[in-house]
Formats: sequence, C-alpha cells, structure tokens
Amino acid sequence: MCDFNGQRAFDDLRRIVGFGPRPSGSPALEHTRQFIIEELHASGVDITEDSFTAATQDGPIPMSNLIAKIPGACPSIVIIAGHYDTKRMGTPFVGANDAGSSAAFLLEMARVLARRANQLTYWVVFFDGEEAVKSWSSTDGLYGSGHLSAKLASDGMLARVRAVIVVDMIADAHLDIHRETQSTPWLNKIVFTQANRLRFARFFLDDDRPIQDDHVPFLKHGLPAVHIIDLDYGPLDLFWHSRLDTLDKCSPASLNVVGQVVISALNQIGAKSGHSSKHCSKWPLN
Repeated sequence: MCDFNGQRAFDDLRRIVGFGPRPSGSPALEHTRQFIIEELHASGVDITEDSFTAATQDGPIPMSNLIAKIPGACPSIVIIAGHYDTKRMGTPFVGANDAGSSAAFLLEMARVLARRANQLTYWVVFFDGEEAVKSWSSTDGLYGSGHLSAKLASDGMLARVRAVIVVDMIADAHLDIHRETQSTPWLNKIVFTQANRLRFARFFLDDDRPIQDDHVPFLKHGLPAVHIIDLDYGPLDLFWHSRLDTLDKCSPASLNVVGQVVISALNQIGAKSGHSSKHCSKWPLN
C-alpha cells in the first residue's frame, strides 16, 4: 500500500521555498539543510552528511550531500535522489519546482520508507550542487552527484547499488513526464509500466527525450539509473530558471502522482531480488 502524502510533501515545499533563493554555499541553503535534517531525525531516520569542497568557475564552494539511510533485510542499496540547491540568478529565484519539489518529495519518501519493513536498503539522497555555477557544461554542474558516484567507486560500494532513481521538477501543476532516453531501459520500463498500471499514463508520456542531470554520473560508473523529470514548465518553458518558478505553479497532486509511481517501482525492483537476503546479490545490474 502506498501512503505517500502529496499534501504533506507540498507543505514541506512551502517551508523550503520560504527560505528564499538557495544556491550552493549560501546561508539559505544551510537553513534548508538543517530543516531537512531536523525533519528526517523526527521521523527516526539516520543522516550522513557527505561534505566536500567543489572546484567551480567561481572558485571553491563548500557543498554537502545529505544521505538518509533506511536499512532493509538485504544490504543491497537502491538510491532515490534529487537536488536541493537552486540556480544562481540575477533575479529573485526561489525555485519552487526546481529544486524545491525534489527536496520536498524526498523528505516524504524517506518518511514512507522509514515506516515500512523493507527488503532492500534505501538511501534517500539530497544532492548539493546540481546547478551550474556559471554555465552548464561537462565541468560546471552535477557536483554533488559526481562527488557521490566517485566516492562509491573509490570505496568499492558500486556493487551494492542495484538501482538509482533521480527525480527533478516533479511538482508542476501541469505534469507531463517524458521517457528519458539515457536512462537504463529496464528501469524506464518499470517506471512507465507502473505509471500505466496506476492509470497515470496522461502524466507519464510515451515520448523520448535525452536530458543531462544527476543520473548521468551514476550511468558513467555503470550503475542502472532512471531520471523522472517534467521539463515542460509553463508556456514555452518560461517558468524554468526564472522568477516565475513559484509555489502557485506547483501542485500536491503532482507530487502524489510521482510518489505513487516511485513507490510502485521500488516494489517491483525489490521483487527482482527475491524473498530472502541470500537472493539479493543474484539479479543483474543491467
């Protein structure tokens, strides 16, 4: 049973937007980080702060991923992730959908998973530094996901990660999510099959689009990853990275739709591992 509460996630979104613009290294992002940590602790979830200093085109910037670790019967890990920083803008940019929605979604997802008896271990990860400091490129952006994926590789942890699900911009009141073409096919199939089963096909469209985002560093390390994003944001995409990305453009119903689909997808991913921990390590990574 899915008990993801879209309204509660929207209430968290309202709190996060209230901190104002939240670029990496800013006091507002630190306030957001403390809010996330306090909410997760209140739900009984253990938090690891993965702090690092990113070398950016504006010089070194301190960043911190947050990892909520929810144990399961099996040590194999599924990562559900998104970013919580906003883009540096010359205009007031509160980033309600980008990235308030992913941060609020992940908070509620952690609450749901913490209340369940889980077969797999879940890491709910809040990435810092998804946004480019100056201009998006192969060297500017995806700082947090690049750091964590590299850390997993250096720590010999990649073999424990069975799947990565990344969400971004998923509170748009006019929700339309396209199939991201770089994502691992079997994970894409699970997500869209579950969306159809739940009668959400009008929100999860059978139309392909390639998008560069926080799933890409994990794909480069050979991990299965899927990206769930609504990049059609307003007429001609006018709300994206603009002062128009405000709370009134977002909806608890959209958060709830994506929450239901992701939980159903997690259940299907868990089913691939069998019914005992000794089977967890036997299903394929790709």
